[in-house]
Amino acid sequence: MLPDVSLDTGATEQWLYELWRGAGSNAVEARITAEHLVGANRAGHDSHGVSVVPAYVRSLVAGNLVLNQRITIVSDAVSLLVVDGNRGMGQSIAAQTMSLAIARAQAHGVAVVGLRNSHHIGRVGHWAEQATAAGMASIHFTNVVSRPLVAPHGGVQARLGTNPLTVGLPRRAGAPILLDFATSAIAVGKVRVAYYKKAPAPPNVLLDAHGAPTTDPAVMYEQPLGALLAAAGHKGYALGFVCDLLGAALFGGATAHPDNLISGGMYNNMIAIVFDPARFGALDHYEREADAFIDYVRSARQAQPGQPILMPGEAEEHYRAARARALPLDAGTVALLDEAVATINQIRGTNLPSASSLRTQTR
Repeated sequence: MLPDVSLDTGATEQWLYELWRGAGSNAVEARITAEHLVGANRAGHDSHGVSVVPAYVRSLVAGNLVLNQRITIVSDAVSLLVVDGNRGMGQSIAAQTMSLAIARAQAHGVAVVGLRNSHHIGRVGHWAEQATAAGMASIHFTNVVSRPLVAPHGGVQARLGTNPLTVGLPRRAGAPILLDFATSAIAVGKVRVAYYKKAPAPPNVLLDAHGAPTTDPAVMYEQPLGALLAAAGHKGYALGFVCDLLGAALFGGATAHPDNLISGGMYNNMIAIVFDPARFGALDHYEREADAFIDYVRSARQAQPGQPILMPGEAEEHYRAARARALPLDAGTVALLDEAVATINQIRGTNLPSASSLRTQTR
């Protein structure tokens, strides 16, 4: 197994900002992207953090990622909108989309916004957090348009993306409740991290090319390719299937059908349902019930003494505290980041430093 290293958190965010500025992003886009990617690592979601940068750079070089794009409003029925991301940087495109959705929800109580044709939007929980920070609740169905990765329940060949489901609920006095999970048994990014680390994947999440269970992450990256299993069998499969239709096809977005795939492309479509909980007129009741229910759930006898029962979203808060100063990464990912910045230096004539220069210590 390749050893882990630590990268200085603040320096890594600044390095990413400079990388995307060097690649051609304007200052706002570069800052949003850097903050989001480091934020994913800080929240414990390494699969959606800085490890995606090499794929983004490849997509940029191939012409599949277009920098400095603004969303285009395709249709506007006040609280029901469709916007096109124009294959722009997903972190910027999703931020623009959520800002529009939040503004409409504040004005009209609810907004349903379909975002189509965006480059990879990263950790979707981030966009639910953008809503809860504004006092809004949100529900997100997102699909992934790239090489299919997930086998349908009862099948052994990949046909679906990892298609996440996300819900954010604000609270006045406590931390927001945040549900954010892939409808596959594991996020493919977590398999990618295991592959880079030369470590086994967890059991019961992968099939090899013959449909047999395996813990070898190489089946997702080396021929002959295998597949991820759906989360919770038929339930995760059905949710993932709905994400392709509700979260994309319904408002003009592409599904993961082979006719829609672009070599080297990694796109998302998302439907975001954003609403103002105050409009129900029961905020005091909601807060009392939330507090009481949380206390009741926590009162269950712990499966392992000393390991408290966490509310959805609490794990991310614990990770943020632990990773405020340093981000643990595997050496394989750092090497790929070095290759990515070398590519930017070559094609843009920049002289950006390597990711290896950000190391603080070897773990």
